[in-house]
Amino acid sequence: MTIDISDESYQAEVLESDIPVLLDFWADWCMPCKMIEPVMESLAQEYAGQLKVGGLDVTKYEQLAGRLDVVSIPTLILYKDGQEVDRLVGAAPKEKIVEMIKPHL
Repeated sequence: MTIDISDESYQAEVLESDIPVLLDFWADWCMPCKMIEPVMESLAQEYAGQLKVGGLDVTKYEQLAGRLDVVSIPTLILYKDGQEVDRLVGAAPKEKIVEMIKPHL
């Protein structure tokens, strides 16, 4: 299951995580975001224990998204050891997302 990330939980859940984190920046009105939602859920289950999968609603947490240079959604940012290691903009197929995360697991 994916976890909801907020301004309050970003530091602990993402930056201080002891496993890599795939963070999905999304919004309710974004159709491509809705298209990749099942993919994110699937990745969360398949890589449980190896990868944390979270989502951040850019409508609610606009300032945080802005600080992280998220300018279009969906944007997926992969974090490892508190650092951004990769970024994918747009609704990508599952294979492409797996290709991005595999080297960091």
